[in-house]
Amino acid sequence: MSTTDIGVAVIGAGMAGKAHAAAYRNAPSIYQSTLPNVRLVSIADAYEPLAEASARRFGYQRHDTSWQAVAAADDIDVVSVVVANHLHREIVEGLLAAGKHVLCEKPLSDSIADARAMAGAADDASSLARIGLTFRRAPGLAYIRRLLDDGALGDVLHFSSRYWTDYAADSKVGISWRFKGPAGSGALADVGSHVSYLAEFFGGPVAEVGGGRFSTVIPQRPKPLGAVAGHGNLAVSDELDDVENDDYATFNIGFESGAAGTVEVSRVAAGHANGLTIEVFGSKGAARWDQARPSEIQLYLSEGPVEQRGYRTVALGNPHPYIAGGMPIDVSGVGFGQNEGFLFQARAFLEEVAGIPEEESLPRNATFDEGVHNMLILDAVAQSAAQSGITVKVGS
Repeated sequence: MSTTDIGVAVIGAGMAGKAHAAAYRNAPSIYQSTLPNVRLVSIADAYEPLAEASARRFGYQRHDTSWQAVAAADDIDVVSVVVANHLHREIVEGLLAAGKHVLCEKPLSDSIADARAMAGAADDASSLARIGLTFRRAPGLAYIRRLLDDGALGDVLHFSSRYWTDYAADSKVGISWRFKGPAGSGALADVGSHVSYLAEFFGGPVAEVGGGRFSTVIPQRPKPLGAVAGHGNLAVSDELDDVENDDYATFNIGFESGAAGTVEVSRVAAGHANGLTIEVFGSKGAARWDQARPSEIQLYLSEGPVEQRGYRTVALGNPHPYIAGGMPIDVSGVGFGQNEGFLFQARAFLEEVAGIPEEESLPRNATFDEGVHNMLILDAVAQSAAQSGITVKVGS
């Protein structure tokens, strides 16, 4: 491994894998030039045509077809793991044993036992192990957090979020790993894992969940005729396979502070391609953010004459988190979206690997212990749903 520059690889060339690959390519070009030279070394995927195409597209030196090749490579220092959840443990533990710095996609794994084992491996490793909680870096959401920290919104009273997607709304979408696994490993793990960490980002620690309910509305799907990557649609056969997990999930939250919250997630919400919305209600005001309009927030402050109060639109720009120096044109009205979250995440990870002091860097990425905690919230939801919505304490 190099001591003068940083060699990067991405394992997984699907939808999120491409986001990681592009982020590493662009990370040195934002903010000040404090990073050492970043070398784009390899993109690995078991499906070689996809690995080869992604490496060529994003300017990586080569492609590989196994994680073992990445682990054994002396010219690779940093690795993003962006594959099916049930594959995370073996790959991450192998990379850490080889001394690589690892950034793992959420959720950390497909089981609490494997997630705890990964956290243990991270504690014992000489290298860094972090998990990407990308939406924490959305400038609008980071600004709402700043408003809470500054006291502008007062104490959080309640939190509301829905993450509606429609990538599986068509019953002809082919079966893949996303549709396999126990209750709670479907829409809840896929998009609900984002909402659960955002709930704590705004409301503080979650003490308990209740009202858990899962629904699988499309019980069978056709088998695809080719390799599945991301949410892409492929030609399918006439042969059907069973869907094992949840198309839809909902639950409510009890925060340690006494505040409450509600969450609803779906992968079959027709017409909502990527519909994440967040609302935070405080004792002095409220704020909401919609992924469909990510470069603005709606802000309400309980001040001034009552007849003049109301939500107003705040266009995000240079004064707001991540934007100044993080965008080529960093002024209000230009616009940005989810891709930039991966960019800021990659930059933060490279800064930490390079040893740049925290006070001179973007906020650090989350630890594997935080990844385990996120899974414990989801596990409590699954327990609630399995017992007709009873209230379940979040484990530790």
